[in-house]
Amino acid sequence: MSATAAQPATASTASRLLADLRAVVGPENILNHHDELLVYECDGYVIEKKVPDVVVFPTSTEHVVAIVKVCNAHDVPFVPRGAGTSLAGGTLPVGGGVMICLTRMKRILEINARDRYAIVEPGAVNVWLTRALAGTGVHFAPDPSSQTACTIGGNVATNAGGPHTLKYGVTVNHVRGVEIVLPDASVVQIGGVAEDDPGYDLTGLVVGSEGTFGIVTKVIVGLTRNPEGGRTLLGVFDSVESATEAVSGIIAAGIVPAALEMLDNIMVRAVEDAFHFGFPVEAGAVLIMEVDGVEAAMDREAQAITEVVHAHGGKVDKAIAWRTRKEPEYMAIWKSRKSAFGAIGRVSPTFCTQDGVVPRTMLPNILRFMEGVSKRYDIRIANVFHAGDGNIHPILMFDERDPDQVKRVLEASHEILEECIRLGGSVTGEHGIGVEKMAMMPKLFTPDDLAAMAAVRDAFNPDGRCSPSKLLPTGGHCIERASPGRRASA
Repeated sequence: MSATAAQPATASTASRLLADLRAVVGPENILNHHDELLVYECDGYVIEKKVPDVVVFPTSTEHVVAIVKVCNAHDVPFVPRGAGTSLAGGTLPVGGGVMICLTRMKRILEINARDRYAIVEPGAVNVWLTRALAGTGVHFAPDPSSQTACTIGGNVATNAGGPHTLKYGVTVNHVRGVEIVLPDASVVQIGGVAEDDPGYDLTGLVVGSEGTFGIVTKVIVGLTRNPEGGRTLLGVFDSVESATEAVSGIIAAGIVPAALEMLDNIMVRAVEDAFHFGFPVEAGAVLIMEVDGVEAAMDREAQAITEVVHAHGGKVDKAIAWRTRKEPEYMAIWKSRKSAFGAIGRVSPTFCTQDGVVPRTMLPNILRFMEGVSKRYDIRIANVFHAGDGNIHPILMFDERDPDQVKRVLEASHEILEECIRLGGSVTGEHGIGVEKMAMMPKLFTPDDLAAMAAVRDAFNPDGRCSPSKLLPTGGHCIERASPGRRASA
């Protein structure tokens, strides 16, 4: 694999690149002024930043093919981007180059409720598909917390999860196929509308590849039948330890909830201040617990969960019965949960969200560890996470204008992720590796493992021009620390 593809060497070279891109998409679909480009200097991971040389907005697969050909002809790197809600620097234009923003490729091309699939463009926002499916009897199960903003293409890139992954699985479990423009500008159809194609699972390989294999231009998603009904319960606990023990107790009782979400006291107060749902602000932690399925079984499952909560010193403060997920109280509790990260903006000017995974039984251990990290580094850490599958999302609050706070947040984050590994977990459950966690990969995988991954990536992306310096700590790229809040050039 080559070193990073060169940026335009001269003003005349840059001018020719810009002219060629304008010829493809028109001047109305290009940004190249510095004040406009600043909007695209980072995603939700605000610690690392780099301004692209140009942002281009294709509106068709043909546009993407032509843009990639232009980039190859000028030997410049390119990186796809959706809504920018990703949280690991996956859309960072390392080394500059061309950012291919897919938000104008946003159509829902087909919905087939009978065969339970839909075909969408990558810029379609997740919740748009949910709304389009209303009344069809089916839904798209992946529902990340950023559902109202994140794109389905971005969900595919990071193999996004969400509150209901405990029962329904992550994005890869709901993608039947993709159309992808490879880095050599060829267009390939992988998978299809059938539920199970023979041969190698290349769809599963592309989902979660974080844009390092090419640019996905269409997604064939599988749809799931709506449940007859469900129950959503709010469990209230004096401490996070008792709440996490209740999580293990629920699973041990043979119950598979649709969702098991935890908020600690900092998060409960922030969410209640923002949305006034009625969360008990004195609680040490709350659990949002949901079961769904055949209506006749729901009361029995809700009662079994209530008994587990009581056995671990908690109480059930609310029990919402629903049939359509449209009941006002149901919508209010999930709006509060899915907007929790935004609510932290009331508490801190900047925050860094981590994404570790531990076995469920290790949740009390990692939460105690994070409490110690918070004290050692003098950083407040709030917690809201998918407790049912051990996917933690500690939110480290700081001010990025203070270099010392930035340094402490980075060190604290690394300690938390290393502890996740030590406890038998991983450094990411759904946010991906991006640029943030590449240095952690050798702690999870052997050199042979990483070499095998690099070989697969190089089969798709041999020149390394597409999304360079992402995901794997191989390929000749050096990540240097810039001044706080800015990313050094590669």
